[in-house]
Amino acid sequence: MYADKPWLQRYDSYVPKTLEPYPDWTVGDLLKRAAETAPTTSAILMSADIPLVGRKAKTLTYGVLKQQADAFGAALLNLGLKKGDRVALLLPNSPAFVVSWFGALSAGMVVVGMNPTYPPARLAEMLRDCGAKAIVTLSLYYPRIQSIRQETSLEQVIVTNIKEAFPALAAFLFTIAKERKEGHRAELSADDHRLPDLLSKFAGQQPNVEVTKEDVAIFQYTGGTTGPSKAAVSTHSAVVANTLQQNAWLSGSEPSPPGTRMLAAIPFYHVYGMISVIASAVTARAEMVIVPDARKIDDLVDVIVTYRPEIFHGVPALYNAVNAHEKVVSGAADLSCIQHCLSGSAPLPRATKETFEKFTGGTLIEGYGMSEAPTATHANPLHGENRAGSVGLPLPDTLCRIVNPEDPLELVPVGGIGEIAISGPQLMRGYHERPTETQNVLITDEQGQRWLLTGDLGRMSEDGYFYIVDRKKDMALIGGFNVYPNQVDQVLNSHPAVAEVAVGVIPHPEKEGQEALKAWVVTKPGLSVTKEDLMEFAAEKLARYEIPSRYEFVEALPRTAVGKILRRELIQSEIQRHSSSGNAT
Repeated sequence: MYADKPWLQRYDSYVPKTLEPYPDWTVGDLLKRAAETAPTTSAILMSADIPLVGRKAKTLTYGVLKQQADAFGAALLNLGLKKGDRVALLLPNSPAFVVSWFGALSAGMVVVGMNPTYPPARLAEMLRDCGAKAIVTLSLYYPRIQSIRQETSLEQVIVTNIKEAFPALAAFLFTIAKERKEGHRAELSADDHRLPDLLSKFAGQQPNVEVTKEDVAIFQYTGGTTGPSKAAVSTHSAVVANTLQQNAWLSGSEPSPPGTRMLAAIPFYHVYGMISVIASAVTARAEMVIVPDARKIDDLVDVIVTYRPEIFHGVPALYNAVNAHEKVVSGAADLSCIQHCLSGSAPLPRATKETFEKFTGGTLIEGYGMSEAPTATHANPLHGENRAGSVGLPLPDTLCRIVNPEDPLELVPVGGIGEIAISGPQLMRGYHERPTETQNVLITDEQGQRWLLTGDLGRMSEDGYFYIVDRKKDMALIGGFNVYPNQVDQVLNSHPAVAEVAVGVIPHPEKEGQEALKAWVVTKPGLSVTKEDLMEFAAEKLARYEIPSRYEFVEALPRTAVGKILRRELIQSEIQRHSSSGNAT
């Protein structure tokens, strides 16, 4: 049945069954082709809400974007970096991120997206692991980088100010009213650089480096349920393949109509933002309407109403927030511009989908993917059947099957539950300097086919729709961000008063369809600690959304016969208590 690829019969009519042979393009070629065919088309729109004036925008065309990316690539080479060196980006969604991303890739370097909400210690850990030689950072984060710089291999620090993306009046007002007050004004060390200065100095130059499709393009850090975060290593070929797969799924093989706008709200530092937004928009010659911080829902809704994007990729929590916005509920905010959206990273509740589609008139489809296959592998048809609870069908040239978790070369019969395994041109090369972890998830069958073991349990229907039944990886999605309970465990366990702790993912008691973290804590004999103490302690090493807000102090944690904590037993008990009482601890 798997060999029959039953999902192909459920594709929308315009979606090709295969995209082979894939072109020998690099990621830089995507921008090069866009700049050659649509040099005057707007690639990026960045706006600001100006008091007493209203929202004003600044745009960047594909021709200018290509010129700036080339200049940045040339600048990196001039600063002493070479092909294969890692370049970290610690930036919010902004034109600077797009320029730096394409510029570094065009110079044959490897981009490492970094979460701006991480505390210094977490950033230092990632920088040491990837060995980044350079970082592009927002001026607001510059003190954070300075505080850890000596712990890393950083040789070059390049700084950009968010006001550089604003229209002239907004930038002027920001300078006099907010820049210093909100910490955006940075006095740089003598050896550090400002991004606008580099773009000006190397304007008109191009990076003279041969880059091939098999060169590494990105490191995407992905946390597991055990051990520290690890970097999934993906080539230009994998990124280009997944970009073409996603674009074919949504619009076939042709670029979007001129003037198509895509809301760029998903964080660019994650592969979802890099590929599903940046690379996909450039390939389609669409305009990215940038939202620097999607958690500011007032701003996001205002951007939609003002600039009328047709495409909006997001996560369930974001769609829920839009659904609940007072202007959307009252009808004051017109979202009828939205035509189609892709939801990923967490299960999409039916109520969320139906409500969002009611407010927009567009189509919201659920998909599935991971950093190790950056980024999408499955999606529901845009015009065909959207099945409740299903993550949809494998994308073109993506093979998927259900295997025995104990023997991944053994297929599970159709309809049976097992581990989801994926094969396709978008698979990662492996984890950076982690051969054991790589061998645990990448296997080769008797025919020489490479398969990625996802760690997710699922099943396939007779006609090729896939369903996620459970997650082997105890991952949570909090506020649109991936959170890994084991990492939270490690931090809380280091508190002097804590004997042991187990952090689990529970249904959010107030927000239907969302998740929350709860910690079950055993204290050391004779010592005590409060919820507030633990939250303050965790804030030194964790991002705000990674810190549990619910705690239960217990005498002991349930364990298996071999001593493993039964995390799921704790979670199930919490769910049952919540169901019976209507409240969670």
